[in-house]
Amino acid sequence: MACLDTPRLFLRPLCTDDLDGLCAIYGDVEVMRYVGKGARTRDETRESLLRMVGHWQRHGFGMWAVIEKDENRLIGRCGLCFLDNTLEVELGYTLARAAWGKGLATEAAHACLRHGFGVLGLDRIVAVARPANRASRRVMEKVGMRFEKNGHFYSADVVYYAISRRAYASAAGPGQTASRR
Repeated sequence: MACLDTPRLFLRPLCTDDLDGLCAIYGDVEVMRYVGKGARTRDETRESLLRMVGHWQRHGFGMWAVIEKDENRLIGRCGLCFLDNTLEVELGYTLARAAWGKGLATEAAHACLRHGFGVLGLDRIVAVARPANRASRRVMEKVGMRFEKNGHFYSADVVYYAISRRAYASAAGPGQTASRR
């Protein structure tokens, strides 16, 4: 399974040993404010983690554990998965509150897009967020994704963003990362 390396982060596939760290993140009401039905119990987090591990096993890609290099600790998850019962591949991320405002979600998202387009050969990657989740929408925009429509996924009304491989390569330029604004 692939691992990704960025200047400040190391991304590796999630594993069952990540349960305690993920529980701390998924149990935070503010972190989970716009995710699913909100904060999760340990059992709910375990079920979610097992689904993410299973996605890797079935499809060869999925959510990575996001490890902050300086502290060598799990600060969240970021990766690619199938969008809510579709064949579209979605970029998703959830970071601990202590990691907010540092550009780490954007850094991890860029790594995932590069992997999706470069290694997996995807032609298009989408992302969704609840309309009020301005921080998530900002990450999507920073990595070059553009708003396409309003939608309904994961039992919630969401905004739907997307980027093509061609648009990502064009925005990135040779040896650069795609970051606008």
